[in-house]
Amino acid sequence: MSLSELQCESCRADAPHVSDEELAAFMKELPDWTPVARDGVLQLERVFKFKNFKKAMAFTVAVGDVAEEVFHHPALLTEWGKVTVTWWSHEMGGLHKNDFILAARTDRVFAELEN
Repeated sequence: MSLSELQCESCRADAPHVSDEELAAFMKELPDWTPVARDGVLQLERVFKFKNFKKAMAFTVAVGDVAEEVFHHPALLTEWGKVTVTWWSHEMGGLHKNDFILAARTDRVFAELEN
């Protein structure tokens, strides 16, 4: 079963962060994403490219819909021709399995909009 098909778990402040082994395994399924540390918080980020602002906005809205379904929200920076999506679990201050599931769903949204 792919990451995008998994169900998100309830996430609390004391939930376990992904382990180094889990991070490595998840990154194999998400090669276009990059783990980045900001202020000591590990986050998962990807820049998506588009032909124009209208397509970038449509993608932003679609990712927002995916996020609302599970009440887990990314940082979204929408610019002309690109959208930067950053996932992390705010309440626990780092990466949880849910962030990888939603990154995979974000990739799926991108593939559906581009076809």
